[in-house]
Amino acid sequence: MLSEILASGLKQAGLQASAEQQQKLLDFVGMLHKWNKAYNLTSVRDPQQMLVRHVLDSLVVSPHLQGERFIDVGTGPGLPGIPLAILNPDKQFVLLDSLGKRIRFQKQVAFELGINNISSVESRVELYQPVQGFDGVLSRAFAAVADMLSWCAHLPNEGGCFYALKGQLAEDEMQAIPEGFKLLECIELQVPGLDEQRHLLKLTKV
Repeated sequence: MLSEILASGLKQAGLQASAEQQQKLLDFVGMLHKWNKAYNLTSVRDPQQMLVRHVLDSLVVSPHLQGERFIDVGTGPGLPGIPLAILNPDKQFVLLDSLGKRIRFQKQVAFELGINNISSVESRVELYQPVQGFDGVLSRAFAAVADMLSWCAHLPNEGGCFYALKGQLAEDEMQAIPEGFKLLECIELQVPGLDEQRHLLKLTKV
């Protein structure tokens, strides 16, 4: 059942995934469901809903990513970073979160599923000082856009982008983009199986 929903969702979204990648995505949902009972990693309890609300919701961002090095800020159990890493083995993802149980889960996923292009870091974003900047700074349900930009301003490299994954867009939030930053694009996303608004904001430092 889950494999059919995933295959159909990928097709609707126009995304290519090998049989091995699809299996890893399904195994990720299985691990999330299992660990969630003990560690409360997400409020979504049903595996089918996890597949739509977490995995497909993350994957629809994939065609818009430019570059090779990304950081997923406030990633929680690894969203959108882990699904994106499975779909994009040629890109590197740093998963940043301040809670140890989430980091432990991510590391177990990487180990069990053999995902070699993610690394997990336990830190608050404002305290994390990377050696080199990132092509893209991702955040999903992490903070208001203004907060995300001010907390993450030190993370992108020259020409790097911020990718903010949003549900409905609040007009006041859009008006509050701080000086020194520019909205490049506002993309309406369609998540297969989800009848809710989703948007991707692409921003850059001026």
